[in-house]
Amino acid sequence: MEVRLEGLTKKFTDVVAVDNVSVVFPSGKLTGLLGPSGCGKSTTLFLLAGLYNPTEGKIFFGDEEVTEIPPEKRGIGLVFQNYALYPHMSVEKNIMFPLENMKMPKAEAKQIAYEMAKLVQIEELLDRKPKQLSGGQQQRVAIARALAKKPRVLLLDEPLSNLDARLRLQTREEIKRIQRETGITTIFVTHDQEEAMSISDQIIVMEKGIINQVDLPQKLYNDPINLFVAKFLGNPPINVVEAEIVNKVLVVNNKKTIKVDLPNQKVKLGFRPEDVRIDPNGPLEANIYMVEMVGRDTSILCTINNEKIRGIIDSEIEVNVGDNIKFDLRKQRFYLFEYNTGARLR
Repeated sequence: MEVRLEGLTKKFTDVVAVDNVSVVFPSGKLTGLLGPSGCGKSTTLFLLAGLYNPTEGKIFFGDEEVTEIPPEKRGIGLVFQNYALYPHMSVEKNIMFPLENMKMPKAEAKQIAYEMAKLVQIEELLDRKPKQLSGGQQQRVAIARALAKKPRVLLLDEPLSNLDARLRLQTREEIKRIQRETGITTIFVTHDQEEAMSISDQIIVMEKGIINQVDLPQKLYNDPINLFVAKFLGNPPINVVEAEIVNKVLVVNNKKTIKVDLPNQKVKLGFRPEDVRIDPNGPLEANIYMVEMVGRDTSILCTINNEKIRGIIDSEIEVNVGDNIKFDLRKQRFYLFEYNTGARLR
């Protein structure tokens, strides 16, 4: 089921939470809605669910416009951040609840509840109450309940934010498995770029109610459209230093470095920590102020004209605090952004 938004806008008094958004969520894929708090991603999800009415614009599920259709008739499964399980009900009853509301015969509802529990691998927990479950197990119950209605679209609002690091990793893998097994169109809201990168087929990066970029996870990482996207994706984050283009040469800290075929202007130079390569003849220079061992790699924290940067280098390369190093960038991988707007220069 393809989901399509056309010119979708949502205003709360003086605040424009979603601003003229048009985008397609591909059928049978998992799309991550990614961005910082307040960017409009959860509002977009609640508009899709029918919990909010748009100020302007249209929502389509396939060829059907659902903008005015109430939530219970849209064919959506919604999993909230806090799971919203009924504490007095067993796991089985929680999963059966929406089916009983649909007046489904009890025997059929029990069978579907078992099938959904088996899908999310909690079939042995059907008699337990939510308080007897771990956070990850409660999350699976919430997903099973959402899937029990055989929805056309599954909506997940920050579903992993209440889990510890180990459970987050495990549960996000489970969400991807479930999505692939069911083939259901899934929209997943998160502020965690690592989560979005790891399980999404497509990522939509939002900022201040607008869409910055829509692409495959690796394409977003390797080819960001602007400085915001470049900085939001990547851990450790991208390095950004001030620079200037003079006569088609990039000048960093008053030193000529790399040839670039662009007109004279002030710019911001971005490069990923993993692309730093120590090279005695390298065009760039920095001073090391901290060295951290991170397994097989060494993380070096440096300054370029008082701006902090990080490099990830092979642990066999010996470096020390106070060293002045020269370095190059792997395969000339760097990005240039307009100084004021942050737009990518190409």
